Amino acid sequence: MKFNRLILVLSILTLSACATTDSKNPKDPYEEYNRGVWEFNRAVDKAILKPTAEGYQAITPDPIEKGISNFFSNLGEIETIINDILQAKFGKAGRDTGRFLINSTLGLAGFLDPATEMGLKKEEEDFGQTLAAWGFDSGPFLMLPFIGPSTARDGIGFAVDKIALYSPYDEMDDSQTEWSLRALDLVQTRAELLPLEEQLEQALDEYSLVRDAYLQRREFLIYDGRPPIEDDCEFEEDCEDW
Repeated sequence: MKFNRLILVLSILTLSACATTDSKNPKDPYEEYNRGVWEFNRAVDKAILKPTAEGYQAITPDPIEKGISNFFSNLGEIETIINDILQAKFGKAGRDTGRFLINSTLGLAGFLDPATEMGLKKEEEDFGQTLAAWGFDSGPFLMLPFIGPSTARDGIGFAVDKIALYSPYDEMDDSQTEWSLRALDLVQTRAELLPLEEQLEQALDEYSLVRDAYLQRREFLIYDGRPPIEDDCEFEEDCEDW
């Protein structure tokens, strides 16, 4: 099953890479294709995910919603710890392991977050960041169906993280419980993004806003909050006037 899902994700990436090139942004050579996928994703979101998340948020008390968010965030620490080790960030791996153990015990299986109060702040590492640490280029920006903004490198990283590496869901024998938890995780994640909806809808170009925000955030994460200073000229044609 894992192998089949990995092939599916890689097939999406391959089809994305074959899309027609039509963009002035060198980071987004397949913009025409990506915009089509963005419109598809937004249609699915507005029809299903957004109203479901709004309903979930309306009936769920804030403390319960926060606890559920903490629970899934704590499960994600396992992915972070594995990628800490793969990037040879052993000190960080130790801190993140400590955070996971504290929240899994004192935090009642992660529903509470005492580790943050102890000074162990949550940090994120994934296999896309690991590939960057190993020297792999990001490749083109890609908007993936159902998944959202990514790059060629991050798409492969997503496949490895969610399919190939260890997942706590793999320990579940009850498929109904597993998929119920996955669905709850998805709805909770979408609910956390609801406050940004107004800003997104007010944007002159929703697609460009999401693309640029994603690329900036990924660079921030890859360089652990200290990205290199880039030239003021974002595109080559802009630099020709200098």
